[in-house]
Amino acid sequence: MAHITNSFPSHHIQGKSAMSNLCKMQIHINGQETFFLNEKVLSTYSEKMKKIVKQERRRTQKRNLDIEIDDFPGGPDGFELVARFCHDNGGITITVTNVSLLHCCAVFLGMTEKVSTFNLLQQTEAFLEGMFYWSWKDILACLKSCESFFAYADSFGLLEKLIFALLAKIAQNSDLSLITTSSSTSSSPETASGFRFSSSCKATPESIKPSSSSKAWWFDDLTILPPKIIEKVITSLGVYTNNNKSVILTKFLLHYLKLATHRKGHNTKGEFLGLADTACHGVISAGKKAFSCRSLFWVLRILSGFGISKECKLGLERLIGEVLDESKLDDLLVSGNKSGVYDVNLVIRLVRVFVSCDGVSVQKLKKVGRLIDEYLCEISPDQNLKISKFLGVAESVPDSARDSFDGVFRAIDIYLESNPTLSSEERSKLCRCLNYEKLSLEACKELAKNPKIPPRITIQALISQQSKVPTREFGDLKTSPSGKINNELPQMANLYNIGCDDESFAEENKYVKMNLQRMQRRVMELEKVYREMRGQMSRIVRNNVFGAPSHSKTLPRLC
Repeated sequence: MAHITNSFPSHHIQGKSAMSNLCKMQIHINGQETFFLNEKVLSTYSEKMKKIVKQERRRTQKRNLDIEIDDFPGGPDGFELVARFCHDNGGITITVTNVSLLHCCAVFLGMTEKVSTFNLLQQTEAFLEGMFYWSWKDILACLKSCESFFAYADSFGLLEKLIFALLAKIAQNSDLSLITTSSSTSSSPETASGFRFSSSCKATPESIKPSSSSKAWWFDDLTILPPKIIEKVITSLGVYTNNNKSVILTKFLLHYLKLATHRKGHNTKGEFLGLADTACHGVISAGKKAFSCRSLFWVLRILSGFGISKECKLGLERLIGEVLDESKLDDLLVSGNKSGVYDVNLVIRLVRVFVSCDGVSVQKLKKVGRLIDEYLCEISPDQNLKISKFLGVAESVPDSARDSFDGVFRAIDIYLESNPTLSSEERSKLCRCLNYEKLSLEACKELAKNPKIPPRITIQALISQQSKVPTREFGDLKTSPSGKINNELPQMANLYNIGCDDESFAEENKYVKMNLQRMQRRVMELEKVYREMRGQMSRIVRNNVFGAPSHSKTLPRLC
């Protein structure tokens, strides 16, 4: 325990002998500081101290007392103010920044008129009676000073009076009627039996002028207050948590929480949780009429950092999902956790909400389809992105949402470039989300010559292209029971020459034919591997049946 001797005016303490005679009592405040005081001086003004001194003398029978007081309002600072008041014969300068602390100390120590006339409690009450005539800055300063002894200011009714004065100032300077509430403890005549703040209130000082911007003039000023006092303000209005139906209060809370995320010194967000839930309920209540799709994503980013309840999060996601067709790519790029750069699960949930909505037009569905393809290309370079998550995003919209799967193929190509160590099975699984019939001829050509695409996928994609050209030009691409292709792949070159007699296309056609010939060679190699595998499998089966020893040989890989 730290023992710090606090000095008082010299006419009270005259040297060492005076210290011995006058300061016979040690008082330890909240285990932080020790004060040496005269018991008679304190007992003259404090009924509680008089009782404590009397009880301690009976218990210890000692001349010099040693008293401990815990949970003193304001700690050592508060007690020092009281001690100075007592040693100055009841004189002290009261200001808007210390009146709350002095008032709580006076109530705590029982410094009433029963003990001494014009005691500290009466002086603070007289000062507080004029709070409805204080300036806006004075009310804020007084409220801010209550932070360190919030519980006492709240239980003694001081916070409620200050909050009513604050709200009255807001109402007097606002164009809109904000709130309705009631109380029976306020010292103001207007709040004695319930009151309504409206624009019809009396005129206000010229120093306070409403702002013409969408943000109310009082938003920034209230951000100096701690979250527990803001929570008390919101509770006083009867709009806490799911009772919040006020758009302007919701916008203030969002503004307050946004600044809180940038404030240093807040290692925990728990004290903001109630405010975050209240803001979320307000957004959900106001809905799409008050908040655009982009604004809703901004709200989600702000509130998610405070750990809002599951109910609030689901409600907000439902609201966003219903208007997902209005979003842009950068809206979807919400930061993820340690498992990835972006929150992919969020996007999957939002798309599910959108798809499940009744009466979604084909136009809106295709707009979301294009958006998801852009998103896939954006998240594909993330090496922490699992194949299951990639497929979850790609397959979150139905096939009808895409006129073309070229965008999905581009995303797959980017993913394969970023993950070169994937096995053939994993690469085949990744291509599961492709609809080959909706690939353009150009995309199919790129797929066929891409060495990272498994041969089986290449063949399926090429076969699907026959539906896009006349049969006489393309033939029937299908496999026989032995797995051999029935016609020549180079016939595909004809489809690039349809209606292209101009010499300007000659060079391009030559390039295409070369690529198709390479494709033919790949298919022939595949058929050769297939025949070898069938032959080896047959030998293994015969050896196992007749008991002949089998010779191990590595089978060729289909990749």
